[in-house]
Amino acid sequence: MRKYFTALFFVLITYSTSFAIDDIKFSFGMTQSMFRDFSKEMGLALSYKNLIPAEPLGITGFDVGFEVNAIEISDGAWKNAIKDKNVPSYLVVPKIRIIKGLPLGIDVGAFYSQVPDSNIKIYGGELKYSILEGGVATPALAIRGTYTQLEGVSELGFKTYGLDAIISKGFFMITPYGGVGLNRFESTPKGFASAVFPTGLGLKDEKKTYYKAFVGARVTLVLLSLTGEVEFNEFKPVYSIKGAITF
Repeated sequence: MRKYFTALFFVLITYSTSFAIDDIKFSFGMTQSMFRDFSKEMGLALSYKNLIPAEPLGITGFDVGFEVNAIEISDGAWKNAIKDKNVPSYLVVPKIRIIKGLPLGIDVGAFYSQVPDSNIKIYGGELKYSILEGGVATPALAIRGTYTQLEGVSELGFKTYGLDAIISKGFFMITPYGGVGLNRFESTPKGFASAVFPTGLGLKDEKKTYYKAFVGARVTLVLLSLTGEVEFNEFKPVYSIKGAITF
């Protein structure tokens, strides 16, 4: 069991560091249109991902793990947004995440992330309430609110908010789930990025609320779980995987 989890952890770490991205630092050439596209892709990458079924963990339950989110990014939107202008094909965001079960079908959670070789640091929190806890013949149903915030980037302030509805039904070791929701991002240029041209880029805030749907499945082996998920939205899909200790 320990070897299984160690191998999974190694795979996730290796994957997350194979698409290195440099510090976010804007340069001349970044237009408002490019900043809008950049903000959309940042919003998808930094927003909270579900990666857990709808049923509650229970008062003694914990879910502690490591996840990786990946989204394809466009060269045009990112070339003038990162220091070395070397744009990888995917932005990969690794996260350490913990969820704790509480009474009355409530779970609370938080995560922290630092993108390797970058000044991108993110933290966030979630609150989930299971309307139906599910059973042998019935699915579980839950609603969840989320929040994330970017740190470490002097030229950008970034926040996301989310609201999801989740349904799931377990079958032996496998628990498929799906859901719908909406996310909102608020992207605020600062310093050089917001200063008036010619001393700065003169960029303005970008804000957007968008709808999403997601599907995934969790496979559990004793205390270990592996969860994969795909999020669909109006821009481009986001792929996620999580390895965790769940009890």
